[in-house]
This record gives sequence, C-alpha cells and structure tokens, in this order.
Amino acid sequence: MINLIIFGPPGSGKGTQAQKIVELFDLTHISTGDLFRYEIGNDTPLGMKAKEYMNKGELVPDEVTIGMLENRLNQSNNPNGYIFDGVPRTIAQAEAVNQIMTDRGTEITHLIALDVPDDEIVKRLLERGKTSNRPDDQSEEIIRRRIVEYNAKTSPVFNFYAESGLSNKIDGVGSLDEIFARIKDCLES
Repeated sequence: MINLIIFGPPGSGKGTQAQKIVELFDLTHISTGDLFRYEIGNDTPLGMKAKEYMNKGELVPDEVTIGMLENRLNQSNNPNGYIFDGVPRTIAQAEAVNQIMTDRGTEITHLIALDVPDDEIVKRLLERGKTSNRPDDQSEEIIRRRIVEYNAKTSPVFNFYAESGLSNKIDGVGSLDEIFARIKDCLES
C-alpha cells in the first residue's frame, strides 16, 4: 500500500504529477483543490469559508481542510492506497492526517516534494490564471504572498515527515515526463 503526500508550493505541478502517479499505482487521488472546488461550487458552509481565505491568498484554516479530507476518506476504501495533493499544509494538519490514517489501520509511506524556483511558480500561475478564472492566479502580488505563506507555514511539514525518513525532494523543473520519471524512481527505490 502506498499512502503518498505530493508536496510543493502552488503551481509546482502537484496535480499534474498526481494524475500520472494515480494511473501507474491505481491510487485514490485526494486533492484539496478538488475538495475546495466541490464545496465552493455547492455553496456549502465549508466552501464559503475556504473561498474567503483563498481570495486573499491565504491558506484555508486546518479545521476546514481536515473536515473536508475526513469526509472524502470516508467515501473511499482503496486497498492500493491514496495520494494526498495539497494536504497536509501545516504541522497540525500533518498530525491530523497521521491520526486519520492510524485510525484506518495504515500510515503515510512517502512525501515527495516538488522543488521549483519562486520565479517559475509565478510564471506558471500567471499562465494558469489566464484560463482558471481564479483571482489568486491572476495577481503576481497574491501569488508571491502565497509563496511566502507556503514557506512560512507549509514547508516545515517536509521536515516533520523527514524525521521519519519519509520525505524526498524532487526537481520539479523539466518536462512532465522527466519529472514523473524522477518521482517513479523515488517511489520504486
């Protein structure tokens, strides 16, 4: 069983690479982006709360994210495992994810961090913003604020899992296939 956290700043390619990993290993993809879009699209209380923070370029509070995650996990039981995309983003979320997995009789097996320079992130997100209709992808100021927020609150999660020998940093620049080959090598080693 593989329970993988794919990790990196917004625009690092987590979602794109997650789809390739899902296909290869037959994992269930749990994307906080998808969870947020579902909740926001359905005007749920959790969705409206998440939208409030996202529009300011801030991270969604832990309790909102974990609530959405628990709901999604309760709808699935994949014996091959899961790929978590966009969660955990804080140490508190990492602790909650670990507890949720323990309660399910399993554990996180890998964290793969996609390492991408800040200027490349800005370029990618501004390009995505042309078609995503997401206000947080259309402003360089908000994008840079998201990167600062990521570095301050999210990057410590890498060290949290590194203490258990689970964290791996992968170069997130190159073609999609080159990046995927690096990830596959890491998971198969």
